[in-house]
Amino acid sequence: MNLSELSPAPGSRPKAARVGRGTGSGQGKTSARGHKGQKSRSGGGVRPGFEGGQMPLSRRMPKRGFTNIFRKEIVKVDLAALNYFEDGSVVDANSLVQAGIIRSAKDGVKVLANGTLTKQLTVQCPASKKAAEEITAAGGKVEVI
Repeated sequence: MNLSELSPAPGSRPKAARVGRGTGSGQGKTSARGHKGQKSRSGGGVRPGFEGGQMPLSRRMPKRGFTNIFRKEIVKVDLAALNYFEDGSVVDANSLVQAGIIRSAKDGVKVLANGTLTKQLTVQCPASKKAAEEITAAGGKVEVI
């Protein structure tokens, strides 16, 4: 099977109803909109979340706390993930992104001591105390820039 041979299952995508094409179609005259009212008019209808004048659910719910817009997002990297690199290589935020271990460095990267490290690496990222100990025990070193 190739991509060019793929097609939806028969009957799973019905044809759109052609409304307003005469009374014989079953959806002529009012075009399935009924008689009069806001929803029958062109451009008619209410905005999302409108509840007919009743106090909307989003405004009835209590609000708590706040969102800090200056929050720093630190990406966590496990020690076990660093085994991807070869012995003697330098590991920094850019190399982690290129290796596909993290998507983006955001506001920073921190190495945590989850798993075990078997390679000798030079890590140029902040690391937790335990992670730094395990990196040096494996023969590598931690440089915080």
